[in-house]
Amino acid sequence: MAILDALEAARGQLFVWVPVFIAIGIALWFALPFEPALLLYLAVAGLGICAALVPLGALRPLAMALACVALGFGAAGLRAHQVAAPMLDFRYYGPVQGRIVEIDRSQSDALRLTLDRVVLSDVAPARTPLRVRVSLHDQEFSATPGQVILLTGFLSAPDGPAEPGGFDFRRMAFFRQLGAVGYSRAPVLLWSEPEDGTQLIDRLRSFLAAKMMAAVPSEAGAFATGAMTGDRSGIGLSTVQALRDSNLAHLLAISGMNMAFLTGFVFMLLRYGVALLPALALRVNSKKLAAGVALGVAFFYLLLSGANVATERAFLMVCVMLGAILLDRRALTMRSVALSAVILLLHEPEALGEPGFQLSFAATIVLIAGFAALDRAILREKLPRWLVPVFTMVLTSVLAGAATAPFAAATFNRFTDYGLLANVLTAPSMSVLMAAGAMAALLAPLGVAGPALWVMELAARWILFVAHWVAGLQGAVTPIIQPQDWVMPVIALAGIWLLVWRGIWRWLAVLPLVLAFGGWSLAARPQLLIASDGGLVGLMGGQGRALSVAKGGGFVAQNWLQGDGDLADQQSAAARQGFDGPPSARRFQIAGWRGIALRGKTAAALMQSACAEADLVILPAAAPPPAAPPQGCVLIGRKMLDATGALALTLHPDYLQITPSRFGARIWMSPRPALRDLRIAKPQRSIAANEPD
Repeated sequence: MAILDALEAARGQLFVWVPVFIAIGIALWFALPFEPALLLYLAVAGLGICAALVPLGALRPLAMALACVALGFGAAGLRAHQVAAPMLDFRYYGPVQGRIVEIDRSQSDALRLTLDRVVLSDVAPARTPLRVRVSLHDQEFSATPGQVILLTGFLSAPDGPAEPGGFDFRRMAFFRQLGAVGYSRAPVLLWSEPEDGTQLIDRLRSFLAAKMMAAVPSEAGAFATGAMTGDRSGIGLSTVQALRDSNLAHLLAISGMNMAFLTGFVFMLLRYGVALLPALALRVNSKKLAAGVALGVAFFYLLLSGANVATERAFLMVCVMLGAILLDRRALTMRSVALSAVILLLHEPEALGEPGFQLSFAATIVLIAGFAALDRAILREKLPRWLVPVFTMVLTSVLAGAATAPFAAATFNRFTDYGLLANVLTAPSMSVLMAAGAMAALLAPLGVAGPALWVMELAARWILFVAHWVAGLQGAVTPIIQPQDWVMPVIALAGIWLLVWRGIWRWLAVLPLVLAFGGWSLAARPQLLIASDGGLVGLMGGQGRALSVAKGGGFVAQNWLQGDGDLADQQSAAARQGFDGPPSARRFQIAGWRGIALRGKTAAALMQSACAEADLVILPAAAPPPAAPPQGCVLIGRKMLDATGALALTLHPDYLQITPSRFGARIWMSPRPALRDLRIAKPQRSIAANEPD
């Protein structure tokens, strides 16, 4: 068979497919609508073992692919049960005590604290979340990791997707053992200072960030602090937005660029520093010495920055690259990328669905493949030596931008039209910033870090200038509609096939890529969206999605509008045509259906009159449920919303189709029953009932 012959010819090059099939197994585990039982795990494990034991031969590659799928499936299940922890199953208001383990800012620019060792009033330890995250509204607090604090707050379990098929925030929180989120408007009380010998890295990060901010008290200093330490709590919302709109937000992600600049600077500093001392250079291998020290610096930087997925991926790549130098091997290959992906996927299978994993690996794979293809043809033979650095910098930005563009567009629903320009203009400054920051850290004990900090601030100011300038250009951001669920997996698999496979068969990837992008362009958005608490309704119209309220549910509203490929804010969307009537009873019509979205303290009292007038009534979950279901209308209230989460409705003249955002029963979900798609017939009304009084 042609397939078996192609696999036989590719022997020695198939390891790069190991993480791909592990990822397929992980994706299959997450796609299940039910929680796998022990029997299923045993069956999958048995299948994987049998496949791995297939002897060498033509079927060996296919059998190993099956074994990798089984390995990924089992790794995902094992990880889920390892991190399982209580999630708050009710709304809590009262005292919250806990130890600060993370400090950042919310999307509304509020200071946000993540706490462990949580104590809640009248909540048994077995039901108390391991971690909670609280946003501090209308106040600032000088927080330090390790401090035990006491506050009065509102807490609830992390919500599920903002709409069917959307990003599952509850699942992400589950794997981070974050059992409750909320906010507080009350003053925060310091219960005790950090214990000696605890959270040393977190406290060091906070200490270094405070020192850097004190030495460079500006927005540029806050940006440099975030890039160097991972502490982004000092960066203002306007700066964050400018970085996003100019495609420079990745500079704060502590990913491959940051890690490469830092370790590369340390490597060169040591290698050429040793070369300046002939007596030492003749006795030690300066290259291996520099690689060993740079590896230690990379590990320290991983811990200091908080070890997110992008940083872990970058650290693993650095380990493979520097390890290859120590072992006299070739440093940067597809096998090294595959090895780092295998380690990360088996360690944190949930990372597969996170943007950091997708963006960082997409960029790395395309960069290696692109430079491998152009190295001999262009870099070594046709370009003058002085032009190679400029060409390399531009090519890096082009390849990385092209690789990450589909994933960024699908995740953030936007394309930054001048992102390439911004990255080309700031890449040299970012390398200067990281090098100056490292020099400042070396010189600080001697009290002469001032010049290095000054250079670091200048580089940061240039980056922020470019970010604000590019973000302010006309057409800097193009909104992108949310693709269908199948689009990105097809793009990812076809892209890997195109880049990794060798020979004429690689061009088979073009057809699925064309189909995926074509399908994306034809994506349709739901006619009607209802938030999980029923307090916000979004109606698709000629002007875009109209929202039922201008305030409240801002996070959900933002996700809906982004999914629509709409750059409007909530207030602008609420001003669109589609809803009328008072805030307590917003009326709308679509596809022959008359609807009313109730809201506020009078919602329950207005329910009967609303049902007499409308075909569809939406009752917020905060309102008391009716004693008996009203007649003559379809009611979407607390009972349904508790079972389904956020809803997408497709309305037809005779019936409506309801698609829930929460279906099945998985380990991270609420124990309440979940529903599949529902089809509900339109209520029949008498002529008299439809006549005006």
